[in-house]
Amino acid sequence: MPSASQNPHNLRIATYNVEWFTNLFGRNDVLLDDGEWSSRYKITRHQQLGAIATVLKAVDADVVMVIEAPDTGGNRNSVRALQGFAEAFSLRQSHALSGFESHTRQEITLLYDPDIVAVRHAPEGIKSDGQKLLHAPRFDGKFRVEPDDGPAEIYSFSKPPLEVALVHKPSGKALRLIGVHAKSKAVHGEKDEKLALKIAISNRNKQLAQCAWIRQRVLDHLARNEPLIVLGDFNDGPTHESHAACFKQSGVEVVLGNEARPETHLKDPNARLWLDPMQGWALSSARFYNSKLKWYVNTLLDYVMLSPDIARQGRWRIYHPFDDPECFKDKPLQEALLTASDHFPVCVDLAL
Repeated sequence: MPSASQNPHNLRIATYNVEWFTNLFGRNDVLLDDGEWSSRYKITRHQQLGAIATVLKAVDADVVMVIEAPDTGGNRNSVRALQGFAEAFSLRQSHALSGFESHTRQEITLLYDPDIVAVRHAPEGIKSDGQKLLHAPRFDGKFRVEPDDGPAEIYSFSKPPLEVALVHKPSGKALRLIGVHAKSKAVHGEKDEKLALKIAISNRNKQLAQCAWIRQRVLDHLARNEPLIVLGDFNDGPTHESHAACFKQSGVEVVLGNEARPETHLKDPNARLWLDPMQGWALSSARFYNSKLKWYVNTLLDYVMLSPDIARQGRWRIYHPFDDPECFKDKPLQEALLTASDHFPVCVDLAL
């Protein structure tokens, strides 16, 4: 894709999960640009920082929803960290925006070009303690689920979605964004198979509840005819675990909605591809090393979903170091993508 900034009527929006970005900053968000090891295997902090900057410059998005952004809390602040990083590497995406603080060391923070967009944190819903059944409560509260065949369950987000009201300055077009980092379904380090299965099912229940919560907010925006983009890491992809048959839908399908109702169905052609099992192949946005197989495993976890009113204007791209021909030809970019993170940026160009 050519640079979106070359056409004032285009807006390029990306989501990028940067693995353990927070560990590249010290107290008061000082950049740790040195030769010490990062949290990436055999990659120094200097190498990872430079690689992240190279990738962001290559993607050249007007707006980047950074998943696993630097931590906020104590002497740490995600906005300050990302703005310091942008200044150090001369990024045009020089400003940052965060929402509700995460309960982990990973935030969801928007990095953006202030000459192209104006943004503000715009949370919706009533904050709930989960004691009553509420439609689409605020994302920093609790979500009550009352199944037909069991007791009520109460869920929350460890990383509350970031709700953004955005205005594209050249066109005056207003959009709503929801940045997502849904619950991981993975079970780490548990050797007892029965306990591992129990944890996996519990994780999937929470992930599905979070996606149902997001879907309720999606329906509210669509009912008001507000152009909407839901993007981020859903920790859900084409490779389902063995117990997945117990569940009728994936979390991604829950957020996308019913395809039979196109007026409320979000569009992401990457998701559409893996939902068709007859193809025999799938796109991927993340690459992990499997120590048991001694092999790299590719999977699709990151999405940019558009409301139907703007979907026809969208052009999607995954910056995969091997599967995207332009990335494969550009060896410095390919190396930067592999060094920066275990996820790759997913972006969409909108003609506004």
